[in-house]
Amino acid sequence: MGRLSQAQIIPEDWIPLEGWVNSAEEYVTEKFDGFFDVVQDVMDTFVEALVFVLAAPPELLMITILTVVAFVAAGWRVGVFTVLGLLLIVGLGLWDQSMETLALTLAATVVSLAIGIPIGIIAAKNRGFETFIRPVLDVMQTLPAFVYLVPVVVLLSTGNPPALIATVIFATPPAVRLTMLGIQQVPKETVEAAHAFGATPWQTLSKVELPLSLRSIMAGVNQVIMLSLSMAVIAGLVGFGGLGEIVVAGLGQLNVGQAMVGGVGIVILAIILDRVTRGLERTKDKGGGISKVFSGKRSNPGSVSGASVGAGSSSDGGSGN
Repeated sequence: MGRLSQAQIIPEDWIPLEGWVNSAEEYVTEKFDGFFDVVQDVMDTFVEALVFVLAAPPELLMITILTVVAFVAAGWRVGVFTVLGLLLIVGLGLWDQSMETLALTLAATVVSLAIGIPIGIIAAKNRGFETFIRPVLDVMQTLPAFVYLVPVVVLLSTGNPPALIATVIFATPPAVRLTMLGIQQVPKETVEAAHAFGATPWQTLSKVELPLSLRSIMAGVNQVIMLSLSMAVIAGLVGFGGLGEIVVAGLGQLNVGQAMVGGVGIVILAIILDRVTRGLERTKDKGGGISKVFSGKRSNPGSVSGASVGAGSSSDGGSGN
């Protein structure tokens, strides 16, 4: 008996996935055209507002502001690197493009954290939701950007919206994963102590779990920023502009120097943002700065454990009497 051909075992086009996806795209485009117009306008306005805030002031004024932020967050060394790096960007003629890329990075970071941190909290509290969300995060991180760029460009045209959406899809998973990990690593004894003192679930989350998991959350913020910035070239491919557009233009013209110039700008921004976010993380460890976001006051690393010890001492004293 001869071997059966592959066509006899598995018919060609047995699963017409391409047709299904195209039909769905046509249906969504026809039925929700007005909705996507609104989404496009909102995203355009959001990104353009950030671009205006960063690019409109004089270069030296913005360099001063960013340097002060870096100095306060991460110390004088990062402040010095920030001013030198930004002056190099100006010298390379990349200021406007760098501010566009920084605006997209900040916009994507805000959206990614607004989505990722709440989802991470829910996943940490709900094992069933965690089981569901993990493969979704895997797909978001492994699916090539060009796969979801095609429908996004079809629905929202080119420019700011597809660049923002592609960046958010790629950058959100670390925010979810590290928020979830941080909350799950909070000692159960500490949470039980909060409950014993009569704390509500919201108080336990906001006053105990989030402050104690803030180091992991800040690591997630750092990763979100780095991944958002790494999508600069992809953003350039869909007409966003910025440093990614310079790299793409250099690639299209086989102009190594032009591509290198754009790459240097991306690297400088990446180093500055990385050091600033790491500086914020260290500030949290020292009990100030970023921890106020959750605690509402200057944090004390021993406050939770101190409360537990105090409770124990009180109960011992009561029993002795």
